[in-house]
Amino acid sequence: MTDTIPTEAAPVELIPARFDTLPLDAKLLRAVADSGYAFMTPIQAKAIPIVLDGRDVMGAAQTGTGKTAAFSIPLLQRMLKHENASASPARHPVRALVIAPTRELADQVANNIKAYSKHTLLRVACVFGGIDMKPQSALLKTGVEVVIATPGRLLDHIEAKNCVLNQVEYVVLDEADRMLDIGFLPDLQRILSYLPKTRQTLLFSATFSPEIKRLAQSYLQDPIFVEVARPNATATNVEQRFISTTDDDKRQIVRQILRERSITQALVFVNSKLGAARLARSFERDGLRTAALHGDKSQDERLKSLEAFKRGEVDLLVATDVAARGLDIADLPAVFNFDVPFGAEDYVHRIGRTGRAGASGMAVTLVTRSDARLIADIEKLIKRKIDLEPIELDDERPRRVPRREERVAEPASETYAAPAAAPASTPARANYRTPAHRDPFFDKPYEANASEEAPAWEKSVPSAAPRTGLTGVGKAKKKVAALFGAKQPAESIES
Repeated sequence: MTDTIPTEAAPVELIPARFDTLPLDAKLLRAVADSGYAFMTPIQAKAIPIVLDGRDVMGAAQTGTGKTAAFSIPLLQRMLKHENASASPARHPVRALVIAPTRELADQVANNIKAYSKHTLLRVACVFGGIDMKPQSALLKTGVEVVIATPGRLLDHIEAKNCVLNQVEYVVLDEADRMLDIGFLPDLQRILSYLPKTRQTLLFSATFSPEIKRLAQSYLQDPIFVEVARPNATATNVEQRFISTTDDDKRQIVRQILRERSITQALVFVNSKLGAARLARSFERDGLRTAALHGDKSQDERLKSLEAFKRGEVDLLVATDVAARGLDIADLPAVFNFDVPFGAEDYVHRIGRTGRAGASGMAVTLVTRSDARLIADIEKLIKRKIDLEPIELDDERPRRVPRREERVAEPASETYAAPAAAPASTPARANYRTPAHRDPFFDKPYEANASEEAPAWEKSVPSAAPRTGLTGVGKAKKKVAALFGAKQPAESIES
């Protein structure tokens, strides 16, 4: 193991390479064609031959460039030698393990791998938290070759003896930097300890921090660093705007840009789960079809919200960073950073939801005065000076009906004067403040009546005669004989 990671990479090809030029099985080529792909993206053209050769790979590419196909297609090709039609679970041990940081990303990767392997006999399973373990356990016990999982739920199945990893040959850490950011490093280390030492390990992500490179040095064997763009770079086909504003005007800015650009769908990112729920309700009151996607929702609710957004049934999807990693939403025109992300790497992943597969997109970040440090971190990461632009807001607030400039003062006399007539421009309405007939008696101050008797609290209470020989409850005291040699009362002695 070398101290530094090699940075081998093939030269960038000007003409995209076709999938049928690769040494792939006809069943895989047919599945790729069914998915609508004929040409490889740069990351696919560089990584697939290296993976087919059995080398460990660290792949860095912008989001939306096809990293999933870059590792799944060659792994499926290498696993075809284990393909069989046996019904015995023992003939279908786990051969490939793909670990993803979020449930949504795991589900998306599983759908892609199932599409690529649909003409083969390889079995694919996806396990993640938030739903019942029993169906997942039953599926794993039937035998599967490919498992896509989140770290926590995978450990649950390992401890329950539902998943045995002693025959794993291929391991993929997808969005590995995100897994480290959310504290999955101990879980990753536990999972990797269950795997055989001899295996092929792949890391694919849009960003590579120094921590990820140290992780690669520990678990990858002489990896090849495949890079098709500068690390942490943003896509050039995404229009990035940074608007200076205040917290109170953010919602109005989003509505105004949606209206001016005729944008039908957008993804709105916030930094907290509570903020996502509140903002979604606010946009609903504004008349926009809105759904929220955050960690406090059940997995079923999160999947339903995401599917409704993909089908076009929802205008705005308000999400936390749980949706920022790897999700592929076709033809998404715009992304709004309602809150500037706390991590600069998250900015790259957020805006990567738009402008995918070569399409154009727009990313709008709403910046307040308190976000200066976060913006400086983003500038340092993307190596670009950020210019804040002002925006002139349209006056959308409903105008209040003007009040009367003057009100006629009431006379001080006991006789009541009728109110002045309203101007002709003001619509007539019932006067609820000043009744037409008013009794002058109620305007007089209070005068005490001399014939009335004094109130109860001013009456003198006659003092009660002192009681002798009575206790507090009105009973006579008993005469008790003296104790301990005390003298008896004189009247008891005479008797």
